[in-house]
Amino acid sequence: MSRIGEAFTSAGRPLFIAFIVAGDPDFERSVAAARVLIEGGADIIELGVPFSDPVADGPTIQRADVRALDAGATPEMVFEIVRRIRRFSMVPVVLLTYYNIVHHRGISRFYRDAGVAGVDGILIADMPVEESRPVMKAAAETGIDQVFMVCETTSPERLGKILKNARGFLYLVSHMGVTGVLSALPPGATAFVRQVRDTTTMPLAVGFGVATPAHAASLYKAGADAAIAGSAIVAIIEKYRDDADGMEKTLKDYAISMRAATKRQGGV
Repeated sequence: MSRIGEAFTSAGRPLFIAFIVAGDPDFERSVAAARVLIEGGADIIELGVPFSDPVADGPTIQRADVRALDAGATPEMVFEIVRRIRRFSMVPVVLLTYYNIVHHRGISRFYRDAGVAGVDGILIADMPVEESRPVMKAAAETGIDQVFMVCETTSPERLGKILKNARGFLYLVSHMGVTGVLSALPPGATAFVRQVRDTTTMPLAVGFGVATPAHAASLYKAGADAAIAGSAIVAIIEKYRDDADGMEKTLKDYAISMRAATKRQGGV
């Protein structure tokens, strides 16, 4: 069983997944952000690989990509951040990337380097399952879980194809559009979770717009196994990018509050 699978089966409660853009605002502070999020209770770290055209992301994460790229972020830097995380934690690490980055490095090389660094899962946001065979081969050879996104418009037929190929967890997109903090989750988000829950026992992690413990709690109640917070975390990093101590304290406090929502579901 992979580290991702072990995290879901052993926790006895829903999980909190924390997303940051690798290298934002620079290498050292990105590592520090991951460290304090883990200390605050993040069960899985999702690292966004900086990209110049992140079509699935809203303005907050787009700005983080720019900051990271301006600071010299490359795939090799991302792998080095993972290696640094492995010095202090064995929590699962998932990369969120775009296919151009993987293709440019070479699929086999990208997955091999990711596996050696300590990556547990990879999600390619713009790769349809119908075109995933080469990637699935590389994932199988390196023991990396290939994660896929599912949204409300995913047909039952296509969902079936995804379920045959997905490993680790399904990433459920809570609403149509791009990432970003929402004051309230869309009305159909919990119904969407229940709908997918009825079709599979695979862990379901919900992202896009998830920002508060109340958001997470409502998703857990609907049957989600994890909540993914991204833009809310990246916004903290942006706000405190010139105040390292403030950034670390605020990130840790945020993680503690999100982890508390998992405990209210009857976990430990």
